[in-house]
Amino acid sequence: MAATHALVTGASAGIGAAFARELAARGQPLLLTARRADRLDALAAELRARHGVDVQCLPHDLAQPDAPRLLCEEIERRGLAVDTLVNNAGYGVTGSFVSRDWPTHADFIQVMMTAPTELCHRLLPGMRERGSGRIVNVASLAGLIPAPAGHTLYAASKAYLVKFSQALALENRAHGIRVCALCPGFTYSEFHDVNGARELLTDMPKWLWMEAEPVVRQALAALDRGEIVHVTGGVNRTIKRLFKLLPDRLALRLIDRRGKDFRVGDDTPPRQSSS
Repeated sequence: MAATHALVTGASAGIGAAFARELAARGQPLLLTARRADRLDALAAELRARHGVDVQCLPHDLAQPDAPRLLCEEIERRGLAVDTLVNNAGYGVTGSFVSRDWPTHADFIQVMMTAPTELCHRLLPGMRERGSGRIVNVASLAGLIPAPAGHTLYAASKAYLVKFSQALALENRAHGIRVCALCPGFTYSEFHDVNGARELLTDMPKWLWMEAEPVVRQALAALDRGEIVHVTGGVNRTIKRLFKLLPDRLALRLIDRRGKDFRVGDDTPPRQSSS
């Protein structure tokens, strides 16, 4: 039987690196993928030295349509199997929808929606055959509340991951597989540095923010409990409840007003984060 590992996408920084560290601390062998091979190698060396677990790096750019297939083929060639999948890779495209060219949006859809969906499709049969498996799709609180102007596809992609995870969880629970859509709010990471929003966010209240490590610990605990959708932090859960109670028109008006505090304008170039 192939040795089983956890596959973490976007593992070079932020929530992905926090997942890698937490899983390694629990003795879980790891497969790490992201675009930045040097960052992956440094993290792998750290985790091997600290926890004595097998950590293998498979650098890929998930914006490339063949990346999920090549990644899974490489895992199979190494004689390995995946029993835990963390679909974390992601980034944001700044500005309005029409301010960016279509290839920019196409890359975003590939990374944020197509790649995690394909990885689930390719890895689920093995999990079913073994009778166990875990999948975390890193969504966002943004996927559960109204979407503001700007970063037009971000909330939409996260809402997709929530609905996809719900259906996937129900389809596979009889096969011993747990699926959880993780919905964090503002989390300290490179995400906002990369998309150019850091300066906008410096004045936001610190109680809105969480560190990546507790986000990950909450995610794994929710997965162990069998939660299908988990919003991290009491503040974020309150925000979700409040928007659910508001009439749509009022909710959209409120998010439109507040969205200007953390959305970047059309003149900021789009860049990828840890994918």
